[in-house]
Amino acid sequence: METADTGAHKKFVLNGPEGDFDPRITAHRGDLADIALAGKMFAPHYATPMPMRCSAPKAMLRKQPGKDHEAISELLHGEDFHVLDIAGDWAWGYCGHDHYVGYVPVHALQHQKKTPEPTHLIFARAALIFIEPDFKSGVMKRLPMGSRIACGEASECGNFLKTGKGYVHVRHVQPIGTKVVFDGTNGTAALAEQLIGAPYLWGGRSGDGLDCSGLIQMILMLTGVDAPRDSDQQMAALGEEIAADEELRRGDLVFFPNHVGLMIDKERIVHANSHMMQVAIEPLADTIARFAKTADKPVLARKRLS
Repeated sequence: METADTGAHKKFVLNGPEGDFDPRITAHRGDLADIALAGKMFAPHYATPMPMRCSAPKAMLRKQPGKDHEAISELLHGEDFHVLDIAGDWAWGYCGHDHYVGYVPVHALQHQKKTPEPTHLIFARAALIFIEPDFKSGVMKRLPMGSRIACGEASECGNFLKTGKGYVHVRHVQPIGTKVVFDGTNGTAALAEQLIGAPYLWGGRSGDGLDCSGLIQMILMLTGVDAPRDSDQQMAALGEEIAADEELRRGDLVFFPNHVGLMIDKERIVHANSHMMQVAIEPLADTIARFAKTADKPVLARKRLS
């Protein structure tokens, strides 16, 4: 593709065929595309993303505009969303953390310039924002695991941090850029265990409800690892293959057709699954047996992160 300057505008000309692309993470639709794709993909119009941020506790990302359409992921409080188009009550664009493309309600977003830059992540299953730095005071709102908030100075007692609206307990947050560590080891399995009993939610990725790959993406983010959204993307991008004759260990990932879970020891797996409709621990052999009923190859890969 070549660009030719036409006064105040630029004309984009596509030379040669378009390359393969993953529509889940490529902001391109029939009438519009991200300006970053000019030169790579044809579109009648290109748009420069508007930097927005989720101001609601969470917002479902949908395949089409409308609350009745399929949820494909979830945007959490404080996460960035790059808006390319707004029509009615819905904004189309992509998530800043994993580039996943979809529609979110406009009312869940605020321009980045109007919101403080997040400084901390909530790593507890949920955190309460109190009116005063006192757990006996009133609660302003509840934010799920993975939410990003801007925290200022500590309270006089040192147990709370001041946010833009209320106070959060220091044991529920960590500075962005740090890693959750349990007992001196990587905390992926321990974080997943915190979510046992959380309901299974297609497209969800918070402590209030999540799907299999949402669970993995969330706990890896909290331990400092950026992961893509879906299980097939995670299988391609994460970890190293484990030899067939090597035992699994705590923290290993096991991939199935359209599914992923994390080992808590060499025999048991924790995963968000629609069979139990929650995050649960079960013997890996039981999970394999269920997939073997419908798949010739129930286990697609075993991966080790470190």
